Amino acid sequence: MAGHARRDEMYAHHLDPEGNRVSYQELLKKRDFSTEITPEKIQGRVAACERHLDRLAASIAEVKLDALIVVGDDQREQYFEDNMPAFLVYCGASIANAPLDLPPEAPEYWKRARSIYHEPDARREYPVARDLALFLVEQLMEQQFDIAFADRLAKPRGEGHAFGFVHRRLLRSRAVPIVPVVVNTYYPPNQPRPRRCFRLGAALREAVNSFPQEMRVGILASGGLSHFTVDEALDRRVLDACAAGDGEALAEIPPAKLNSGSSEIRNWIVAAGAARGLRTLWREYVPLYRTPAGTGCGMAFLAMAA
Repeated sequence: MAGHARRDEMYAHHLDPEGNRVSYQELLKKRDFSTEITPEKIQGRVAACERHLDRLAASIAEVKLDALIVVGDDQREQYFEDNMPAFLVYCGASIANAPLDLPPEAPEYWKRARSIYHEPDARREYPVARDLALFLVEQLMEQQFDIAFADRLAKPRGEGHAFGFVHRRLLRSRAVPIVPVVVNTYYPPNQPRPRRCFRLGAALREAVNSFPQEMRVGILASGGLSHFTVDEALDRRVLDACAAGDGEALAEIPPAKLNSGSSEIRNWIVAAGAARGLRTLWREYVPLYRTPAGTGCGMAFLAMAA
């Protein structure tokens, strides 16, 4: 936490609650979360997050899925400004994760944090539900989504953090074939709007339901809620709307609030569109503050089923 806190202090483009870009010092003038920054509170919240991740992994294992659609963002890991798709479905026979590729001079705290979703020793291929992925592309085209697709990774660094974390942390007990759905949450000008994200989720569900092969298919949103400025009101609004399948509430979120790390809320909105009408099994929220200015991560966990 200490290394990330120092990084926050140097960062010049935090977001305030209205989505305006501000420096750390400007944010500090508006917010005082110093009472939240104690070793006991931080350790307790980190431990809670680990418990919730364990529970989420167990929830996935219990339902014995044949395939898991993973909705995540790419942060210039595989896709760059020479080709930045708004939505992409990966259709390779497998997808690779690789060892950490940070330079030797990178800070140790950063290496530790990043290594969580990389392979420890050697490149590894994970299974992809290719037939389902290709079918989803075809059906999404029929539903007027001009969806991008890829059947290989262009860069040697592997699948990227949003998907590597799922493999390394949530699917350790069983290598469930995944369908990676990549959303450009971060980079203008073609960040999908919230309403379009919800509609994509609904279209994915319709496509899965029409797949001719009998399969148990799940969908998972990979990413945080608000960060690197924690916005508890926004997070609780998103979590409530996802649980309720309230597409209008999600569509009405101002896009200005969905930038920086908070842009990953788009992944949740896609999953909410697919999960609409399902019942909530359990949900948790942990606002994990790391500086007096209120920077950190809004950590949310939500499991739903028919």
